[in-house]
Amino acid sequence: MTRKIKNQKTPEQRRAEAEQLQAAITEQVEALRDSDQWRKMLDFMRQFHSYSVNNLILIFSQKPEASHVAGYRKWQQLGRQVSKGEKGIRIFGGREQKVTEEDETGEETTRRRMVFFPVSVFDISQTEEIEGAEPVPTLAQRLTGEDPQGITAAVTDWLTGQGWTVSVEPIPGETNGYTTTDGTKRIVIDSSLSPAQAAKTALHEAAHALLHATEEPAEAITHRGTAETEAESVAYVVAGLLGMDTSSYSIGYIAGWSQADADLIKSTAANVLKAAHSIIEGITVEARAPEAVAA
Repeated sequence: MTRKIKNQKTPEQRRAEAEQLQAAITEQVEALRDSDQWRKMLDFMRQFHSYSVNNLILIFSQKPEASHVAGYRKWQQLGRQVSKGEKGIRIFGGREQKVTEEDETGEETTRRRMVFFPVSVFDISQTEEIEGAEPVPTLAQRLTGEDPQGITAAVTDWLTGQGWTVSVEPIPGETNGYTTTDGTKRIVIDSSLSPAQAAKTALHEAAHALLHATEEPAEAITHRGTAETEAESVAYVVAGLLGMDTSSYSIGYIAGWSQADADLIKSTAANVLKAAHSIIEGITVEARAPEAVAA
């Protein structure tokens, strides 16, 4: 039997509340942008190299849950050690090289060219904090508590009905879940999460399934910040409609992926609200009013 959550609100009430919740995201992100916590996160993010689209495709094809990637020694500089036994993510590194060439007259010319070669990088989930080092700043605090309405179960049943496979498995590091984009229609949720965090993650991944699963790899990577902003905004709105406040996690997450860009968050409103309404309709059932009892 498909599990659904009883819904006490009219469609009009849901639409109005969803719009209010989505608009509130921008206000909360703007408030966070003025905090010391945000400045610390920016300082941390500036340490990371910007990878080419081709290298990003290689990274996410090997480790789809990757979030922050750097080389072995770079992680040590950032106060983290690659864990023993971890397998590197193989990408292409490059360096400039001087080449001296001689023409038919014997005249030599020197030019520079890029030489590419395989290198290994590691995701933050493959590293451990070095004792005494400054911890990685975090904007998103994982939720604690229960999932009394059974959101995870309802989302799982709805996604299964859409042809998705949803599994709960251990995921290393801080990644809560991921959605495949290779046509396999698979969603994985980390088994170590609290029930409340798992419920929010299920909503986040459901949003990815609706909005982003059919994107080409290069397109998905180029617009990943927007995609993550949309997915977490959907989770925040749907959870809010069901009476769960996820702001302690969602606002920091959205701020990080959107770079606290209020205009970007506002530009996603149409997609967010459309996906939120689709999920709500899929996982809830209208509660019947109690029948009158004859005297």
